[in-house]
Amino acid sequence: MLRAISYIADYSDLMPDAQRPPRWLSPTQMKAWRAFIETVGDLTMALERDLLPTGLTVGDYQVLVYLSETPDQQMRMSDLADRLQLTPSGLTRRLDGLVHHKWVDRVPSDRDRRVTMAQLTPAGFAALEAAAPVHVESVQRRIFDHLGTEQVRHLGTAFTAIAAGLEKASS
Repeated sequence: MLRAISYIADYSDLMPDAQRPPRWLSPTQMKAWRAFIETVGDLTMALERDLLPTGLTVGDYQVLVYLSETPDQQMRMSDLADRLQLTPSGLTRRLDGLVHHKWVDRVPSDRDRRVTMAQLTPAGFAALEAAAPVHVESVQRRIFDHLGTEQVRHLGTAFTAIAAGLEKASS
């Protein structure tokens, strides 16, 4: 996963070389890029708006999902920050609301007392269970209801390839 700090990097490989002309987008690439960039903000806002009645943001929901997927429903704060692509202070801000609602606790690690863990609480699991049907219906309605089976397959393949390229570029 890309770390937020990885954005501070050497971008010389992205700068046009005097010997190499820029690689302009083809009409098909431009159409795909514009569709993506003009839709992603609206889609994110729609998903956020749909989740609002549950008291969670999409970011909060993501934290609860990640914690719920671990065997002991807890993660090292640094690992959770990496997974969410947040800085440590960004994760602290994200968790503050979840801790306030008693959906997540910050607890010392059993293995290393210097390490702080984010722990999903029973109330947090209940909040996730209540929000999941709302969120899944939102995802279905906002995304998958507009796509055929083959388009969904292609979408998954495309984003898997993009994620692999980003991972490779960050290492």
